[in-house]
Amino acid sequence: MKNTIKKVLITGATSGFGQAAAEIFAENGHDLIITGRREKRLLDLQKRLEVEFKISVLPLVFDVRDEKEVKKVIKNLPKKWQKIDILVNNAGLASGLDPIQTGDLEDWNKMIDTNVKGLLYVSRAVMPLMIERGKGHIINIGSTAGKEVYPNGNVYCASKHAVDAITKGMRIDLLPHGIKVTQIAPGAADTEFSTVRFHGDKKKAKDVYKGYQPMRAEDVAQLIYYSTTLPAHLCINDMVVTSLDQANSYVFHKV
Repeated sequence: MKNTIKKVLITGATSGFGQAAAEIFAENGHDLIITGRREKRLLDLQKRLEVEFKISVLPLVFDVRDEKEVKKVIKNLPKKWQKIDILVNNAGLASGLDPIQTGDLEDWNKMIDTNVKGLLYVSRAVMPLMIERGKGHIINIGSTAGKEVYPNGNVYCASKHAVDAITKGMRIDLLPHGIKVTQIAPGAADTEFSTVRFHGDKKKAKDVYKGYQPMRAEDVAQLIYYSTTLPAHLCINDMVVTSLDQANSYVFHKV
């Protein structure tokens, strides 16, 4: 039996978890709103998914850190796209890996503005659309860094602890409106994450994953999708996932 077609909004869909999530939802026949800052990547993904899976894709180029732009874009969604069933708050990043006493303020602002404020801006714009319909599912991409703090992770870990708290608060506040709220907190995954953290230093980024098998973006995307397939009366509140070689945010088995 074919699944009911849903409309899924995914932020940060130009790479990593976001792109992989877009692919798995498309493969299962769902229509997508994909967002990101890199227009060419977004349009290329749109074309590929529409051709391969015969679905509808609406690409929206904006930065989640821009409060006014987020409001404007969501407010001006075409009517048929306003019935958002699933929001995947995936846009996020790490920037820098320094002791807090020598941390770069630009790195701090970038992480807090993207991981915390960006998630809030998008959620605030989308939640009224879900409340109006009395249903919906919000999935926030957290991290094992939101469960324990690791050396030099200070502000990044703080931003992901904030995602953990915001998710819990959302679940409480949206409970009367029939809206599911899920956090998925992945450990180390081989995506662009470390390249961004080390400001484009690909060798340094590659070294992060030496000696063990990290997760792939596709692994996390499967879990994002799975969380949306449960019966209407069930909700995964919090899912922490790592590869077999990782115990928590800072303990790894490397060979």
